[in-house]
Amino acid sequence: MLQAEFDQFALEYQQQHAASIRLSGETPDFFAQYKIDDVAARLARSNIKPRRILDFGAGVGNSLGPMRAAFPDSEITLLDPSSQSLDIARKRFPGQADFRHFDGETIPCDDASFDLAFAACVFHHIPENLHVGLIKEIGRVLTGGGSFFLFEHNPWNPLTTHAVRNCAFDENAILINSRDLRKRMAAAGFSRSDVVYRIFFPRVLARLRPLERFLTRMPMGAQYFVHAIKPAV
Repeated sequence: MLQAEFDQFALEYQQQHAASIRLSGETPDFFAQYKIDDVAARLARSNIKPRRILDFGAGVGNSLGPMRAAFPDSEITLLDPSSQSLDIARKRFPGQADFRHFDGETIPCDDASFDLAFAACVFHHIPENLHVGLIKEIGRVLTGGGSFFLFEHNPWNPLTTHAVRNCAFDENAILINSRDLRKRMAAAGFSRSDVVYRIFFPRVLARLRPLERFLTRMPMGAQYFVHAIKPAV
């Protein structure tokens, strides 16, 4: 189902994404960049340099450029159920990653294959009954002590809900609040996780963005991420 849904939008994904977020005053590149910046900053605090990275639900590869710049020595795998999206990503970034198709349920990788897993606004497209199983799969392919960063849209932010309502490929999306997402991650084995809210000000108020570091616990940012670490065996 997910493959068919996103294959039909693959060629127009960038344009539709840009149109849906126009009220923010930003581009898809801005949203891709800040996510990787946040991941890199968090890992740097612990002096962690991941050798193997999984971009789960990578789509047309919007995160790959910033990810490759932040982690130049890492092996990166882009995983997605949409073959057409992966074909576009492969053409955009030839030779810069392993572009791998999967069936939407089982990740075609060995246990403990990755030090870092990353998912950028993917799970609101996935039926709720599959969430825990897929998060378990991500946990399976993570090494002990490996990090999982799961970014999502915040359903409590009015600009976010407006963007989703006006985006063709979000027609079937069901936004997830952070509380429910943490519960699903706990059910999948990630018993400890941290929620950080992001993007409080549109571009017209960009001068206020330095204040965001004081607002990360307030559940009104346009997006949020959950950071969990797989328990070491």
